[in-house]
Amino acid sequence: MGKCGPSHCAWPALAALILGLGIGNISAASVYIAAEQCLAPAPSATVPDYVMKYAPLIWIHSQDPYQPSDIGAQLKNSIPMINHVAIPNVPADITLNNLDQLNKLGGNKVCLTSKEGIQALPAWFRGVKPNKDGKTEGAVSSAIVVREHGDEGKTVDAFYFYFYAYNQGNTVLGIEFGDHVGDWEHNMIRFRDGKPEAIWYSQHAAGQAFQYSATDKRGGRPIGFSGNGTHAVYATAGTHDHTIPGLDLPAGFLEDETDEGTLWDPTLSAYGHWGDEQLPDDAPGQVELFGQRKYSTGPDGPMFKELVRDRVCPSGVKLCLVLPWVTAVKEEKRKQMLADLVKEELERESKKHSKPLE
Repeated sequence: MGKCGPSHCAWPALAALILGLGIGNISAASVYIAAEQCLAPAPSATVPDYVMKYAPLIWIHSQDPYQPSDIGAQLKNSIPMINHVAIPNVPADITLNNLDQLNKLGGNKVCLTSKEGIQALPAWFRGVKPNKDGKTEGAVSSAIVVREHGDEGKTVDAFYFYFYAYNQGNTVLGIEFGDHVGDWEHNMIRFRDGKPEAIWYSQHAAGQAFQYSATDKRGGRPIGFSGNGTHAVYATAGTHDHTIPGLDLPAGFLEDETDEGTLWDPTLSAYGHWGDEQLPDDAPGQVELFGQRKYSTGPDGPMFKELVRDRVCPSGVKLCLVLPWVTAVKEEKRKQMLADLVKEELERESKKHSKPLE
């Protein structure tokens, strides 16, 4: 594969890879892809320089056995299945060049299922640890998707997707829950007139949004911290409870741990429904507690992360608070700031849904 820099890549295999199995109703004119390694000559349009200049840097947890992973290697070790049954009439080897053919064979119902099975925990689940320069050598482990809002380029959303071959879930009552093959996490930065305004951190079923100025930086680039095993992305190191989606507390029932382990620069390894389907309840090793399973279905691809959104938060987050802090502030001040943000967001939502008087 030849290197071609961050480019406007629109050929089918790359689009299928980045946008997930099933292209969906997204305008090709408003969404394009940054790719360090390309499969074909790229059109002339390029990703804005500022998208790369302000790309996040990610701290991988020091004890995480499941590092960023090569997207192509995932395909080599997978079998396309629906309902645990191999799909007939597919190419003998699924590659980046023919991945788009799965769109017509089941779309987002297709699970790229590990050949060995999730319980085997094969070596390729462990991915590639970033080197001293922050690159996953020999592994294309991230993708960058850019969406323009149609206001002459004034508003641009840049999605930075991070890929891991395996997600190790949290431990509850001594049992792991939420283990699955294939793991897409992401940040999204909203730019206005080429300047970063706000940033979204994906965390399990929800996430957090911050004013860009509030985040810690390294060389002008925002810092993210990857949860140990789960890879949820946080703005600070430490313990993060996610029992209540979107509410990051210092302690609780479901906790992620983050620290400054290994620094990863996803832009150095950018390629621009992954993983097994949830095992049946009667499968050996499967456990159910409070509706959660030890082995769950792998996540949808990047397309299904709501690339087209008005707010910084996806629509599933009912109250989108773009917080002005990521570290501790005095409790009294924090409560007042939070109350003001809630009031502003409620007023904004009320105006949006109110009907003008006749």
